[in-house]
Formats: sequence, C-alpha cells, structure tokens
Amino acid sequence: MRRGRWSRRWRLGPALVALALLGGCPTTTHVRRSTGEPQRGVQIDELALGPGDLFEVRVFGEADLSGPYRLSSDGTIDYPLIGQMKLEGLDPHQAAAEIAKRLAEKYLKHPQVSILVKEQISRKITVTGKVQKPGNYPFVSNMTIVEAIAAAGGFTDLAKRTAVRLTRTGSDGMQSTDEIDVKAISNGEQPNVPVRPGDIIEVPERLY
Repeated sequence: MRRGRWSRRWRLGPALVALALLGGCPTTTHVRRSTGEPQRGVQIDELALGPGDLFEVRVFGEADLSGPYRLSSDGTIDYPLIGQMKLEGLDPHQAAAEIAKRLAEKYLKHPQVSILVKEQISRKITVTGKVQKPGNYPFVSNMTIVEAIAAAGGFTDLAKRTAVRLTRTGSDGMQSTDEIDVKAISNGEQPNVPVRPGDIIEVPERLY
C-alpha cells in the first residue's frame, strides 16, 4: 500500500477515518483498516433538508401550490410560479419562509406556508449483514458506529466484530470503505468512529 498517499489524505480530513477510494471498476473495493486515531463527533443539523428528502408543502387556500416534493440531488425543487429553488441545508421552517417570501414578491399577499417532512433519506444510515435487525435507521448528531449497530439490535452470534465495513459516498460521488475493529472499540482499545448520514455499515460473517 502506498502509505504516503493515504497519509496526505488523512491530514486533509482529520475528522474522518482514513478511507480508501474504490477503484474504477464497481466490483473492486480497496479497504483500509482503521488507524485508531482520535475522532471528533460529527455535528449535523438533524432537521436540515438534504437530497432525497420527501416533504409536503402546504399553502393555505392555494391547492395548486400545495403538494409533495422530493429534494433533487442538487438540493433543489421545481416549484410552481417560482421555478427552481435551492432548499438544501434549510430546516422546514426556514424552507417554508423562503417559499412564502418568493411567493409574496410577485404572486400572493401574505402567503401562509408550512412544510411537513415525510421522509428524510439524507438523514439515514444503513446497517446490513450480521446484526439483529438490518435496515435503515435515522441519523442523529454525533452518532457513532457503535450506536448505529446498537440501533440495529446489536451483533448476531455469527458477526465478525473485528472487520466491520463502513462505506461512505463523498461530495464528488466517489465511494470509500474503511474496515473498523468494533470489538476493539467496545473494549476501549480504540476510539469510537463517527458516522455520517448516508453511510452504509456492513457486518460480515466470521469464518470458523
């Protein structure tokens, strides 16, 4: 392994676990084991809207302006009269206020707008493999890999706790995977590892 390359990536992102980029071929995964260096918690506004989130816009007395919307990959929606609006990073109250402001500029007097979030895909993590309850789980601020596995009911008897894979998609669309020794974390031998919305945690089966 070209350690110099990865050491430079670590200095650029100290809050992240050292990650290895997937190769160009989708069937090839390069995995790097966790270094065990100290990690910082990830502070993320749990209410902020993100790509893929589904919500309902309600404008009082305006049925044509009310309805469900899903935030696109670039964080926008195509809203009647207004056109494309970027709402990523806004909480529901802020997003409703922005829509009301834009409507009031040209179209309505004192519009009353509210937003009801239906599904927050951008604020979920996925836990698969040898856990009690594989599936998608809500992300909360400062969530760690241990807490994520606990949310999925914990390990099964067949779980390989020393090689849990954490896969993350970066802002450039590239995926990276890190292999985490969760057993060492639980024993206090390594620091815990923060997770981010959209992370995929895979618990493999141990070999006899």
